[in-house]
Amino acid sequence: MDRPLEILTKYWKHDAFREPQEAIIASVLEGKDTFALMPTGGGKSICFQVPGMMMEGICLVISPLIALMKDQVQNLQNKGIKAIALTGGIRQEEIIDLLDNCQFGNYKFLYLSPERLQNDWILERIKNLSINLIAIDEAHCVSQWGHDFRPAYLKIVQLKEFFPKVPFLALTASATPRVKDDIITQLQLKNPQIFTKSFYRENIAYMVFETEDKLHLLQQILYKNPQPSIVYVTNRKSCLETAKQLESLGFTATFYHGGLSAKDKEKNMQLWMEEKVQVIVATNAFGMGIDKSNVKTIIHLHWPQNLENYYQEAGRAGRNGDKAFAILLNNPTDILHAEAQFLGVLPDKAFLNLVFSKLCNYFQIAYGEGIDEQFSFNLNHFCTKYNFPTLKTYNALQFLDRQGIITLSQEFSEKITLQFVIPSKEVIRYMSLHSNDEEIILTILRTYPGVYDMQTAFNLSLIAKKANHTETEVLSLLQKLKEKNIIEMTAKNNDATITFNEVREDERTINRVSKYLEAQNKLKTEQLKAVLHYCQDQNTCKSKVLMQYFGESPKEDCGICSYCMAKNKKRQNPETVSEKILTLLKMQDFNSRDIQKLTKLPKDDIIFALQKLLEEETISIKSNNLYSLK
Repeated sequence: MDRPLEILTKYWKHDAFREPQEAIIASVLEGKDTFALMPTGGGKSICFQVPGMMMEGICLVISPLIALMKDQVQNLQNKGIKAIALTGGIRQEEIIDLLDNCQFGNYKFLYLSPERLQNDWILERIKNLSINLIAIDEAHCVSQWGHDFRPAYLKIVQLKEFFPKVPFLALTASATPRVKDDIITQLQLKNPQIFTKSFYRENIAYMVFETEDKLHLLQQILYKNPQPSIVYVTNRKSCLETAKQLESLGFTATFYHGGLSAKDKEKNMQLWMEEKVQVIVATNAFGMGIDKSNVKTIIHLHWPQNLENYYQEAGRAGRNGDKAFAILLNNPTDILHAEAQFLGVLPDKAFLNLVFSKLCNYFQIAYGEGIDEQFSFNLNHFCTKYNFPTLKTYNALQFLDRQGIITLSQEFSEKITLQFVIPSKEVIRYMSLHSNDEEIILTILRTYPGVYDMQTAFNLSLIAKKANHTETEVLSLLQKLKEKNIIEMTAKNNDATITFNEVREDERTINRVSKYLEAQNKLKTEQLKAVLHYCQDQNTCKSKVLMQYFGESPKEDCGICSYCMAKNKKRQNPETVSEKILTLLKMQDFNSRDIQKLTKLPKDDIIFALQKLLEEETISIKSNNLYSLK
């Protein structure tokens, strides 16, 4: 039998393992249950793919990430290794054929989501396979204290009954000590070998900067570091707008978010991977499975939802070992935005109850009925009909999906995408000549500011409601604009689908799962508090704050983060700084950026002096952010 290193060299073209891959592989080959905590970029997949190749039979890989499953299967197939993924959207007949291939076709890897294990007939077929290893990726999902708890993961443990001698390998990139212990308990790992790689990244400088003007500071950072960069934002609108702003400042930039077509995602990603553009502006939809070694800067314009996500996203910098920067830009209003975005959209028990009962009414499901019924579903139409907030409703439906009460198809995709293909002045001219169409067109332009630049997902029911017209009238106008070559429009019949997995029992159903909802909401609140602490703590090394969150106790400061740099920097005499500021303000009013530029003093010293002068009421600040003598 080939040794692990020979397999690694033959298929992956590496001549050495990263710490602690080899020890994990040895543990698995000895038939031991194993837990591996390896921060992002540590090469988790090698830990099951190499032993999977060495042992007789097939390796079962359980993962919640459809895109990552497809990516790994494609990479294995490209190496001549037989692998299959049972992802969503595959018909039952096709699944039967694929499982036949696994049984009789000498396949080495079978990837599936944990939800597949809830299908008894699939479980029966898996029981007949010659399984050599069960790898549970994103294992933190098994713990209700994990940042992405999925109750379907709790079903994985039943595989222990069918494969008592097959080792379990639980892998995660982000788990606190409580989550680690919970994973071992929930998966019933027997005397597991435990491998935890430190979260310390000595080459990454974690920086938090307070700023009134994030775009200006972003511009300075990217000028200073012209290498490949990722700018993370929290929504699709900011994604497009920031990319356009950077291009207007002379940078080469593209963008990536979940609403783009697969073709556009691939095209934009390749532009950045091949370094035809310096910056990719992205939501957290970007990055899973991306391994670009020379990323110099990761910049977060908005707060992340939790430190687990932040650490993973920041960890995409500096994988080549060179010094790199993970920078978070912060201003006083960010906490309000983060609370509204992450906590304000969490459904409580009453709202969950309401959404579930209305969902059943929407599809005319009677009490005690509905099991295994499947329906086409349009989220926007549902929310418009019952006047529900879209994001909060989506979160409620996702929760019902995670609890296994319903199955929600993976992505919502709009039926219509459109783009204006004539200049804005021509659109204005058209409206002046066709006043009956003006109200609908103006509503579209106000709702979708990027509709001139790209094919934009279009919410028909929302525009109809905003413009005070029927959906038929809006659709009729769109057809007319398309015929006149004013817009390009694509209409697709690809709503989401919902399958009801249980009979309708309204409150009894929700009461059963409400404890999980309360725990999830409490956890998300605690996680956002940890982000607040990371952003606002000015007395601790930033690397230390992150490591302490993940259960490590470093003794030394990192020496390169924003706290360490400020601590080691010699402070200017505050009185001297104040005098220089007052001299400038005698001439005219200035904002803080201009004061810094004219005095050539460090930004922190300027801010400290301005705050002191404001407290002493020597100066005041106007509504346009200009400082003035009193």
